[in-house]
Amino acid sequence: MIIVLLGPPGAGKGTQGERLAARLDVPKIATGDVLRAAVREGTPLGLEAKAAMDRGDLVPDAVIMGIMKEALASPMAARGAILDGVVRTTPQAEGLAGTLATLGRSLDAVLLFEVDEDELVRRLSGRTTCDVCQRPFFGRAPGETCTEGGQTGTLVRRKDDEPDAIRKRMQVYQDQTSPVIDWYASHGANMVRVDALGTLEHVEARVHAALGISR
Repeated sequence: MIIVLLGPPGAGKGTQGERLAARLDVPKIATGDVLRAAVREGTPLGLEAKAAMDRGDLVPDAVIMGIMKEALASPMAARGAILDGVVRTTPQAEGLAGTLATLGRSLDAVLLFEVDEDELVRRLSGRTTCDVCQRPFFGRAPGETCTEGGQTGTLVRRKDDEPDAIRKRMQVYQDQTSPVIDWYASHGANMVRVDALGTLEHVEARVHAALGISR
């Protein structure tokens, strides 16, 4: 199965994506992860991405989709993939559709995680992030130590996790994502809306039920 995850920051799509990937035995492919890997490995597309970042520019969608195509064509994704952060705008939705068509594959579902804005503000304002691995944590204070992945980092609260900044991010998300939802609807995608309020187990159960996955 190839599944796209959509949802605002703090909706829990990353965590649910990891759980779903484990359940289906497929990789979770996040744009940031494959982009950093391509840059680190010095691939041709990775070098293009690095050049853009060094100039302070956004990495072009064509470069990102090229890197994504390589990831989806790899043996690890032969049985499918959970795509997290790959589609944020309509051009990216179009780009992914073209990439999948080139590979002779299709999109099985789009999971849209929905949470009330006030709940998102509450969640994100209590989040800290490791300054090394960028892993988010909830309920842990700034200054604590992170040792994930064998590296030692310090937990910090990002400026964009302040309440006012969060609400601005929500508005940007809504402005970008509404056209994406409309695009997928007009192209007959299997759009699955998931209530992301509740425990990890409750949300996971809703995801499985929506996709027809037996527990």
